[in-house]
Amino acid sequence: MPGDALSQDPAEIRGRIDTTRAHPARVYDVFLGGKDHYPADLAAAAAGLAANPRGYLDVRHNRDFLRRAVTTLAAEDGIRQFLDIGTGLPTAENVHQIAQRTDPGARVVYVDNDPVVLAHARALLTSGPEGRTDYIDADLRDPAHILEQAAQTLDFGRPIALCLVAILHFVADEEAYPIVRELLDALPAGSRLVLSHLTDDLNPENVRAVQRAYTARGFTFVLRSRADVARFLTDNGLETAAPGVVPVHHWRPDHAAPVPEQPDAAYLDSLDDIEKVRYRAIGDVTDADINVYAALGVKP
Repeated sequence: MPGDALSQDPAEIRGRIDTTRAHPARVYDVFLGGKDHYPADLAAAAAGLAANPRGYLDVRHNRDFLRRAVTTLAAEDGIRQFLDIGTGLPTAENVHQIAQRTDPGARVVYVDNDPVVLAHARALLTSGPEGRTDYIDADLRDPAHILEQAAQTLDFGRPIALCLVAILHFVADEEAYPIVRELLDALPAGSRLVLSHLTDDLNPENVRAVQRAYTARGFTFVLRSRADVARFLTDNGLETAAPGVVPVHHWRPDHAAPVPEQPDAAYLDSLDDIEKVRYRAIGDVTDADINVYAALGVKP
């Protein structure tokens, strides 16, 4: 059952954690100002920041897109079920917190395969009493297993929002397109696809430098064009909601991204560049900063 992963022996979970190699979820955590990462992850994030000093804006605006998309689906489209694959480490705000602000009865299933995420997954299960959240310890590359387990929490007879946010660029083409097709085929009419993806269309020099830094650390890192990103929708018969496949900061901006609380100046000056990222606001973004496409698809 979903949730059984959380009954695993904590020592066994810790034994699965390889602290010597960076992991995408933990590198992402660095840029979001989290604390659940290791020196290898911090070093990878620092290398990415050195390659693209404004690269934190990709990560933070990607996260803010998730906030806006889930808010739109819950408040305007009446979606009450969410399947969030590649969840990453718990950080404010998570999908269930956003969705349940509109409807406390909303249900969310989180999926990730990083044991560090699993170790902290109970923070993802803080649903209000009217709703429900669950966590599946699984890999995106096993969609059949994900669907089987998610069906124990979600009603596959009612629309579901599939969230694939900043995860597919870690999957090669020969796997990525069939995986998305299998997941969407299982969802009923009225379901949504919430999608974001790195690209080298927009500012190629910056993002390719980041790609080199991360592939050197063993990451699969596939930069897809706008047309290739759009295929995840069009190949599966989805209707692309306005404003289409666009740079992430142009997807229905509401200019309401949370502003981090600022420490005193002396403390801020004492930090390394990568440690300062958590305190930076993101409202000064320009088109020259962003390398992420975002889109929302609707299954007829």
